Amino acid sequence: MSFGGAGTGHRPEMLRRKTLANNARLALLLTALSMPLAVFWLVGGYPLPILIAALGLGGGMVTLALHQRGMFEEAASGQVYAMLAAGLLLTLADARVADAGLAVALMATILASLLGRASLRRQSWILLAFIGTVGAIGSLLPIARMDPGLLTGTGALAFLISVAVVLHTANRISAAYEVYDKAQINAYRHLIEHVQDAVLRFSSEGEVLMASQSSETLFGCRRYQLTGSGLMERLHVADRPKFLTAFADANKSGMARVFEVRMRQDDARATRNVPRFIWVEVSLSPVIEDESGGEHEVVALLRDITDRKDGEAAMAEARRAAEEASEAKSRFLATIGHELRTPLNAVVGFSEMMATGIGGELSPTHREYAGLIHQSGKHLLEVVRMLLDMSRLEAGKFELQAEAFAAQDIIEPCFAMVDAMAQARDVRLVADIGKNLPMLVADERACRQILLNLLSNAIKFSNPGGAVTVTLKRQGTSLNLSVSDQGIGMAPESLDRIGEAFFQEHAGLTRTYEGTGLGLSIVKGLVELHKGALRAMSEIGAGTTVTVLLPINGPAIKSDDTATVTPIRKEPAAAPTSSWQDEKRKAQ
Repeated sequence: MSFGGAGTGHRPEMLRRKTLANNARLALLLTALSMPLAVFWLVGGYPLPILIAALGLGGGMVTLALHQRGMFEEAASGQVYAMLAAGLLLTLADARVADAGLAVALMATILASLLGRASLRRQSWILLAFIGTVGAIGSLLPIARMDPGLLTGTGALAFLISVAVVLHTANRISAAYEVYDKAQINAYRHLIEHVQDAVLRFSSEGEVLMASQSSETLFGCRRYQLTGSGLMERLHVADRPKFLTAFADANKSGMARVFEVRMRQDDARATRNVPRFIWVEVSLSPVIEDESGGEHEVVALLRDITDRKDGEAAMAEARRAAEEASEAKSRFLATIGHELRTPLNAVVGFSEMMATGIGGELSPTHREYAGLIHQSGKHLLEVVRMLLDMSRLEAGKFELQAEAFAAQDIIEPCFAMVDAMAQARDVRLVADIGKNLPMLVADERACRQILLNLLSNAIKFSNPGGAVTVTLKRQGTSLNLSVSDQGIGMAPESLDRIGEAFFQEHAGLTRTYEGTGLGLSIVKGLVELHKGALRAMSEIGAGTTVTVLLPINGPAIKSDDTATVTPIRKEPAAAPTSSWQDEKRKAQ
């Protein structure tokens, strides 16, 4: 017979179902053996024994059929009800209160407690009370009764059959749970012995009662060496107070604890006498059997985390080395920048004097050479300036001097500084300034640098005959500064790298546009210093728009001044529109 419906993890339920089938077969066997005696009494004019036997045969066959159809709860109920019915018949036939019928009904309640659910157990007790009441009432009424000897024999036979069924059930259920408990214990023992983490069990006094096989691998010794003071001796001296405190919390307060300690690990193949300590993560769990308090047994899980600790130490060392390298790079850039700026200023100044003829008239060729020297020197000075600004930003030494100023006043001076570059590339400069702009609390010099870098990038990547538009407007608690061009645009994957140092979309030795790739990186650093935001939108062939959002009240936003906007009048709700007009247009 299949017990798949009970599931592989419900062994007691499977045995309970098998007990139901065995009970039905046992009842059929015993009642069949008593049937000749019941027929003999029926011939003698006593129908009660044959009724009891028929009830036993019918109940056994019906419950066995229900069991074979998978109706296990109905089968259990049928066995209990058949036994209660037999008890009721015997009670009605006997005038005594404490008769065999009541005993048989009592056996039915015991059977219900062994095999039935809570509802069946309640019903059996209610029916037992009913049978007892019927017996008590029947003993007071002057009703003719059967032969006492016959009643005694019939009741004894029914009682013996019911006792046999109950004893068989109790024996099977007890054996089932004994086997189940033993299987569970074996499963837990197998799990503890083969789990990767070491498992220790401490008594309420702190003694090691059990150590798993994996603890031998963790500590490099036999498990019996961990008993007594063996475990405490393996603890690092500096970590013993931590272990004792955590163990006291679990042992006395019933609180779980997880902590990390160092423990000695033995190595029989070691060539040196220096002990080797490993990092161990200890998880303490109290075994709380009741709520009476007091001291508890403690189960400890120990895991070797030495590799993780070594990885964390390596990461910390790598982080420290990277920070030192970054600091050294910043110092190098600052030093080289200052060392290059002085001679470059001389080169730019003297080349400009030579180009203007202050030192004497030059031939056209020499004047061209002087102009090239002047142009290259200015380019190098710009590169040095950007490197210095970038190093100061990375080192966190770029200090803002925030003060209130009109942001629209910096647009014309910035246009004048890039006008020559715009004319050389045939690019128009357009300003779109919003009305009633508030004063901006920020570093004016940094804002000029932000706008100059954005304008230089936009002009550089614009097509001849295009336009670069600067838009300035208020956006909530921030000031929106946008620079748009109609140039070559950027790919979506390049937009994700906006602000990355030395990044250029058109990189390589064959690139068309010169530059260091530091412009937008400096812009991003200056915007972040102001607690602002940098955004970019672009489409290849359609141009790029870079937006900078700067807090109106400076890096420390005063929410009381700008965050809350109180509407003067409530906007009327939009009138609901019917889709009938749209459908009518579609039909036309």
